[in-house]
Amino acid sequence: MKLLLVLGSDDNYDIISKSLKPLGFELIHYSHILKAMDNIDEINPSAIVISARDFPRHWKVLVQFVRTERTVDTCPIVILKGTNFSPEEMSKAFYLGVNGVVDDALERPEELDELQSILSRYVPVNEKRKHHRFFIEPWNRVGFLMVNASSKSIISGTVKTVSCGGLSFLPDETMSMEGIVVQGELQECSLRTGDAILSPVCRVIHLGRILSLEFISFPKSEQDMLVQYLDEFSLLETKI
Repeated sequence: MKLLLVLGSDDNYDIISKSLKPLGFELIHYSHILKAMDNIDEINPSAIVISARDFPRHWKVLVQFVRTERTVDTCPIVILKGTNFSPEEMSKAFYLGVNGVVDDALERPEELDELQSILSRYVPVNEKRKHHRFFIEPWNRVGFLMVNASSKSIISGTVKTVSCGGLSFLPDETMSMEGIVVQGELQECSLRTGDAILSPVCRVIHLGRILSLEFISFPKSEQDMLVQYLDEFSLLETKI
């Protein structure tokens, strides 16, 4: 499956690549919209993602061009919108045949999940994610602290998602993240799940406004405690 990405930002390409490659997509990136249009027939994409922030005028041209030969079912198009994307632009996008519109910040797991969800409605993706992620609400009793080994400072923040394999975390202060690197290990971490306090060793998977961490190990039976807690979490979700 070929996914055509028409993006001016390499940052967004990197984020999308990490999120969508596991679904079986072959990613093709163009930073010039006219070149992308010239090669549409050769590429024959299964789906298209285009940034309206990077191409505020020409995204409509691309959508109209694609829709002359490819329907919403055979080639879904997703727009990444910036802060200046008005309700009128939103209406025009769906009128022209866009399948979905997603915030182009792509730093919240919800945004990436929304992008995946839109594409999976039309394209038979191969879901390879090992663990189901649970989105954390303010009333859920889930918290996380970690120690920056470089500065020895304690980093607090908000857990956005958690699974048996890791979590995503929004630090309270970005300055506290100095010295933390991708693939670096965090030896001193504290994860609260309900009444339990767990002590995982974590690896940094993605470093941005929101931090993505992978659990490397837990002391003794603590991983079983996490699994049990998430099983209970799952039962609560089905009752809501």
